[in-house]
This record gives sequence, structure tokens and C-alpha cells, in this order.
Amino acid sequence: MRFDLRAPGVDGPGRAARHRAAVDMARYADGHGCASIVVSEHHSSDDGYLPSPLVLAGAMAAATTTSPIVVAVALLPLYDPVRLAEDIITLDHLSEGRSLVVLGIGYRPVEYDLYGVDFRSRGRIADEKLARLLDLLDGAALGDDAVRVTPSPLTRPRPNLAWGGSSPAAARRAGRNGLGFFAQTDTPGLREAYEQAARSAGHQPGLCVLPSPAAPYATFVADDVDRGWDEVGDALLVDAVAYQQWNRAAHTEPGTASLSTATTAAELRSTEGAHRVLTPDAARAVIAEHGLLTLHPLCGGLDPAVAWPYLERGVAAAVGVTS
Repeated sequence: MRFDLRAPGVDGPGRAARHRAAVDMARYADGHGCASIVVSEHHSSDDGYLPSPLVLAGAMAAATTTSPIVVAVALLPLYDPVRLAEDIITLDHLSEGRSLVVLGIGYRPVEYDLYGVDFRSRGRIADEKLARLLDLLDGAALGDDAVRVTPSPLTRPRPNLAWGGSSPAAARRAGRNGLGFFAQTDTPGLREAYEQAARSAGHQPGLCVLPSPAAPYATFVADDVDRGWDEVGDALLVDAVAYQQWNRAAHTEPGTASLSTATTAAELRSTEGAHRVLTPDAARAVIAEHGLLTLHPLCGGLDPAVAWPYLERGVAAAVGVTS
């Protein structure tokens, strides 16, 4: 399950309600065996996309007991490494070791402009800040430096970290730094690039996530699919169009698992791609084929009152398979 809190046109109280609903939904899903709860990060977005995922992750960690809490991704060049290390350690303790922070560099120049960071130098800046971040986390774990980040993390040798991206360069950065790798697609060669870079740097390859573009990315479970599309189709389209526009402007690589080229809700439905409304039986078929059901309950700013029944049906479909 994932949240980004994108909600175009929503006022302050409505946005606060969605923040609270996200925490409540995380608590509910955690009580039913949710495999992971993911929060995302973007900045300077007119629709209020979540800019501070570590804060929301902390609230979710405090409200849950079992599900992994994943930040995917935190845009490393925009962070101060010392403060980020402290926040990661705090989240590690709040979650009792269930947190995973996926780092990345992003692709929107406006975000770098907001922070006064050179977008064209983001790769070099990322490497410099990653080296500093890892030194800080390792020093905190060892406790062997008088001037160091405190307290020590719960998770040893360091809190769970990964690198995110869709390019061979991202795979190699993850590998050579001994991190897990979270790709945005399953392009051939990415796993090999990651594993080779890890072994060349003396690390054992770790977690490697390569999502299939054939799997749905935002799933809503409905007893009546026609009615479902009437209720949530416009919200799904908001999500699809926004990512489509951002990625087109950035000239990103094609094949990212969550992307759609649809321009209407009817077209989005007909493609049966990343965004889907499914019956419970169809949802169970997705689990059988892909191993998971990805829920995005507040997708596109959906009203929590509308979203809750879809979440409950989605959880029920998944629990029926796994129980």
C-alpha cells in the first residue's frame, strides 16, 4: 500500500483529513498483514504532493506494529546528511527496525531550484552526500567518534537503506555502496548490473526489487466495476496524467512500471494497465500472477469516505488468498 497525498484543489481541512486517514489506513492494513506501507516524496507540486515523507513514516510507524514502513524515495541531494542520518535513526527506533529508506536523485529541476541545489550536478552531489550519510550512520553504530550522530541505531550494522532508480547507473550506485536496489521497472540487465557492482566492491547483493510493468500499480477492488470506475476513475486519471507529464518533461526512460499514457478515465480503464478497478476474484487473480496486490487508497486526492470501502475490499481479497 502506498501514499503520496496528491490532492489537487483540496483545502486545508481536507488535506489534514487525508493525512489523518493515511495514518488510520496504515493502522488498519497493518492489522491485516500488509506486506509494506510506502510513502513517497516530491516538492513544489501544485497538488500538494507529500514533501516530507519521513514525518509521515514516523507517524505510521507509531501507529503500526508489523508492516515494513518504506520511504520511496527520499531525494538525497536535497537533504543535509547529518539531519537525514538523525531522522533515519529516529525512524529506525520508532518502527523497531521495520523502516526502509530508499534514496534517489529525482528528475524534476523545479525541486532542485526550490532547495538551491544544482540539478545538473545531482549525480555528483548524491555520491558525496551518500558517502557522508553512510559514514555518519556507521559511526553512530560503532560509537567510536567523539563528534558523531547519536543515538546509535537499533538496526545493525545500520538502518535499512536502498537506492532507487531505473538506470544501470542507479543499479551500480546501489551495488557499490552495499545498499539494496529498488528499480522502477524490470529492464533486462538491471539486476546483473547491481549484483556485479556489489560483488566488485566487496558486498553481498541485497534486496533487489524489479517491478513488472504488467502488474497494476494502483488497484481498487469493487463488487461492481462500472460503479467503481464512476467513483474513482477521475482520481486515478489525476495520478496517471500528473506522472505522465512529469516524466515526459524530464525525458525519462520508457517502461517505468507505474506510467500510463491515458488522457481520459475511459482510456485508462480500457488499457488495463497500472491503474485498475477489479472485482475481488480479479484481484485474487492478480495476486496469483504477480504475488501481491498494490493498493493506493487515497490516489489522486480521493475522498477518504469514498476510499475506505475500496481499501476494506482490497484487504479482504488479499487476506482471502494468504490465509
